[in-house]
Amino acid sequence: MVQISDPLILPCGTVLPNRIAKAAMSEQLANRRHAPDHRLRELYGRWSKSGAGLLITGNVMIEPGAVSEPRQAVLDSAEHLAAFARWARAATDNATGVWMQINHAGRQIPRYLRRRPTAPSAVPMSGGLGMYGLPRELSAAEITDLIAGFANTAQLAIRAGFTGIEIHAAHGYLISQFLSPATNTRTDEWGGSPERRRRFLLAVVEAVRAAIGPDVPLGVKINSADFQRGGFSEDESLAALEALGALGKTHLDLVEISGGTFESGAMVGLAEQPTRASTRAREAYFLRFAERARERISTPIMLTGGFRSRAGMQAALDAGVNVIGLARPMALAPEFPRRLLDGTGADFDQGAESGARRGPVFLRAAADVMWHTEQLGRIARRREPDPRSNATASLARMLAGHGVSALACRLSR
Repeated sequence: MVQISDPLILPCGTVLPNRIAKAAMSEQLANRRHAPDHRLRELYGRWSKSGAGLLITGNVMIEPGAVSEPRQAVLDSAEHLAAFARWARAATDNATGVWMQINHAGRQIPRYLRRRPTAPSAVPMSGGLGMYGLPRELSAAEITDLIAGFANTAQLAIRAGFTGIEIHAAHGYLISQFLSPATNTRTDEWGGSPERRRRFLLAVVEAVRAAIGPDVPLGVKINSADFQRGGFSEDESLAALEALGALGKTHLDLVEISGGTFESGAMVGLAEQPTRASTRAREAYFLRFAERARERISTPIMLTGGFRSRAGMQAALDAGVNVIGLARPMALAPEFPRRLLDGTGADFDQGAESGARRGPVFLRAAADVMWHTEQLGRIARRREPDPRSNATASLARMLAGHGVSALACRLSR
């Protein structure tokens, strides 16, 4: 029986020392020029001692026009490569692997950052209190440039010392938008059927693999489903996973399964499916889907969302999951993996969370994310997390800060 302390050999030959990964979270700790500074080094230096076998960064965008938050990191040239190298060194200080999650927000960009974002199709965001503008449909030439942009960022990340790459194809960002029939209404070679809608994802994976070579770990984060009417379904997700597998073992080393978008909030436990009683009993939001995926693909599977106890993690491993992804617990208990591995601590206290469960889904999801982001900021300033802080107050502070930061971002470009 596989244990969380067991190593995992990835298809490329890289060995993860155990089955626990720090999953991506929104950090918002880059400077005004979208370069990492001492705060990200401090945060990842702390996590490098956490015991986790793998650290995955929050979003690093492939170009400045792709950011969905004012203080996101952007890696599109060698201008700030030394700063990224310092970040990578801090994260790998204890021989921990660190993968850069690379992304483009597509239409999921607030108006104050980009009035007319680009997307597969001109389909506006629902909800969001008017924060998001109507996107412009990408041209075929722009799509080709974006594929090259993902490859460029991946190559620069490896040059900087990051040990692997994760392509973000979930949570309603650009690649997720291509995959979903609700947001991709194109009729050309990039849309119109499930096969053509997933063509962009496959092209990005192939371009990134070519850029980083065969020996560097490469993962993809994908939705089990969007949890929206007419959106990306579980059956389409399974077909996409099979198509990724068909690229061959040399292409993909890990598939991280998540779910939802900013509009549904499933990734933070707010959509209907993750809150079913049976799901709560099993902890993991998307375990049922992971079990279906295990029957269809041989690629190692990482499952993220809902894990709070060693028993829940072991149940997922017994069901065929290969890596346990921890996100929010790592914002409140940075050494949680070490406690799990050596048996010195209790399960994660589920009461020590934001409690953002009232109001529209968009506001609840935003409050939850921002509350956890504030906890990361505390760690980055060498302070301990504060589980007693109020999520609504966090939302207000972050929105106020976004106004100032967004203006500073515009002025610094």
